[in-house]
Amino acid sequence: MSERTRASVLKELTAAEQPYELVPGSVFDRPCLRFKNAPPTLRDLFSQSRSEVEFIIYEDQRLTFDEAYIEASKIAMILVNDYAVKPGDRVAISMRNYPEWILAFMAATSIGGIAVAMNALWQPEEMAYGLTDSGAKVLFADEERLARFAQIASPPKVQLISVRTSAYPNAVDLANLVAKLENSGQTIAMPEQYAKPEDDATLLYTSGSTGHPKGVASCHVNIISALMSWELDQTTAISLMEEPPEAPAHPPATLMAVPLFHATGSHAVYLASYRHQRKLVCMYKWDPAIAAQMIEEEKITTFIAPAAMTGDLVLEAQRSQRDLSSLASVGGGGAPRAPEQVRNIEKSFTKALPGTGWGMTETNAIGTSIGGIDYLERPDSSGRCSGVMELKVIDEAGNALDANNRGELLIRGTGVFRGYWNRPDANAETFLPGGWMRTGDVAYLDDEGYLFIVDRIKDLVIRGGENIGCAEVEAALLALDQVLEASVYAVPDARLGEEVGATLYSKRDLDITEIQTQLAAHIAKFKIPRYIHLQAEPLPRIASGKIDKRALRSIAGSRLGLTDALV
Repeated sequence: MSERTRASVLKELTAAEQPYELVPGSVFDRPCLRFKNAPPTLRDLFSQSRSEVEFIIYEDQRLTFDEAYIEASKIAMILVNDYAVKPGDRVAISMRNYPEWILAFMAATSIGGIAVAMNALWQPEEMAYGLTDSGAKVLFADEERLARFAQIASPPKVQLISVRTSAYPNAVDLANLVAKLENSGQTIAMPEQYAKPEDDATLLYTSGSTGHPKGVASCHVNIISALMSWELDQTTAISLMEEPPEAPAHPPATLMAVPLFHATGSHAVYLASYRHQRKLVCMYKWDPAIAAQMIEEEKITTFIAPAAMTGDLVLEAQRSQRDLSSLASVGGGGAPRAPEQVRNIEKSFTKALPGTGWGMTETNAIGTSIGGIDYLERPDSSGRCSGVMELKVIDEAGNALDANNRGELLIRGTGVFRGYWNRPDANAETFLPGGWMRTGDVAYLDDEGYLFIVDRIKDLVIRGGENIGCAEVEAALLALDQVLEASVYAVPDARLGEEVGATLYSKRDLDITEIQTQLAAHIAKFKIPRYIHLQAEPLPRIASGKIDKRALRSIAGSRLGLTDALV
């Protein structure tokens, strides 16, 4: 066994004159360590990554890194010349995992705009909120999302650009805009319009414990620091191996199976591909059989997805005859995997090492990571903290706790976001002195610094990697006729980790299917409770007067035959 430790390797890799050299600095006046050699902005990351290596693959469309940059430059010119997009303006993107999502993101952030990654599953009311809250100037949307936009009773004032659809009222087709630019004789080049490193680059919406989703605003430094942190952690892990890994048999390639509007999709999969010159094979929507086919045909080396998807892929690998031997790693996040799934990943893929991590939209998906033998030995751990971030666990009084003591998990470092968009109340609640951010997770750190998430303080359901705010679903239920009280909570689920459960108080005998149908007009499908229990008396309450969700979850678990109803 090597005597080198993780701490000593990190110190070597981040020392002066090294590629990952760290220097003291600050972001948003919060002290932190910064990568000295990091690209200053996303624009720099994109321009430095131009090459003839294949980048975006979607069906029969194939673009190199250089071709993608040129196409993004065209869209950027259109945004500047035709839509007067200036630094700080919000550019919303709402569509499936099309190449245009990637190109629009590149264009917006390269000219100082803020890319608003809208959840493609949102229904009209949710879309209206996101567009209004962000103040988006332009919206790129595909046919399905435009159809939902048309259903908004009082649509927000935003300029529509349609993607992969025929003529649509009040929208201008992107393909026509590009053709007009190409025929104009203008020189195609990224406009001379820039962002500063600490300017906001992205606005991603995440469900919180109360009310509407909150916009998470992150700057260029936050995002690029997260990308380089993953590199540093990976390089550290390789350096600690007793034997160097075999040279890869195939060029790096990843399957874009998770939605791009998630931090995992946009950051850990899409943006991380630039630094690695990694091919990005995009899926329209998740289908394990199609995924296995793409892995075989495109020689995918990296797969990153929530536990539900990796579980599906394990089952597909076991029952299909597809050659999935190109896979070198199967990573994840969003919610813990069951230990059995960790072992099954190792058994099902001949060369792939399992891995996972913990992070948040608020940390640009960076936080902790674990993989390989470490993960197999500690399948219930989320790993150790990234080399440029810090973790601590505190009690209810705010005192730091020693190892193996449970409390609220705090995090700080360069990857932590600026703050919630237009939400000073939420920011005051989230940020503590010293640059620490409250995560809302109950956790402990063991003697070796491995993180174990055991519960959550925030009132959330985490379903297949989607964070669902219970208060939002409760509000939708209470808006229905005859529903007097409603409580929403997490119910354990073998595939998704958690499902949405609800208990309703009504004096009438309500039809559960009708309730679910009515909800579908107001909230995204994944938020609709799968399990609904009705009762004719008021919901139980604790001494403070709040509904006793713990009791309701326990009752729901008993009804469903679940032994761990409080997960």
